[in-house]
Amino acid sequence: MLQLILGGARSGKSRLAEKLALDSQLQVTYIATSQPLDGEMSDRVAHHRARRPVEWALIEEPLELARVLQKTASADRCLLVDCLTLWLTNLLMLDDAQRLGAERDALLECLASLPGEIIFVSNETGMGVVPLGELTRRYVDEAGWLHQALAERCQRVILTVAGLPLTLKGTAL
Repeated sequence: MLQLILGGARSGKSRLAEKLALDSQLQVTYIATSQPLDGEMSDRVAHHRARRPVEWALIEEPLELARVLQKTASADRCLLVDCLTLWLTNLLMLDDAQRLGAERDALLECLASLPGEIIFVSNETGMGVVPLGELTRRYVDEAGWLHQALAERCQRVILTVAGLPLTLKGTAL
């Protein structure tokens, strides 16, 4: 099963994803896309690590998400990817203009063939004002297009607000 959990900052999306992974009764591998490049991000990473069960495997991959999913997915495993918008940001910050499209396409193409359960976490950024800068507008556009394409392929899509899940697609929690 493919699941997409969307929400704003501090909406409870990661906590919900972790609960769903735990409830799956499968072996869990947490795939972290963040790159803790400053103290604040390092604190966020430490907070997430402290909350996760120690028996969960961890893969840190900021760019090649499709490759990691294809290599790691199995029928007896739940993969939790947190988060897609950080992954998108990592790709947008590269000097290689073609890389984002290639990695996004690879991700979307591999989803149908992946065994097991996969939970994607991502920030919903399209509910606010249109950003002023070119890069931030591109980020919002790319995130929106990615979310639409993923939501089409996922069996369940959930929006979290104030820690409450709202099922947009699939069976409700």
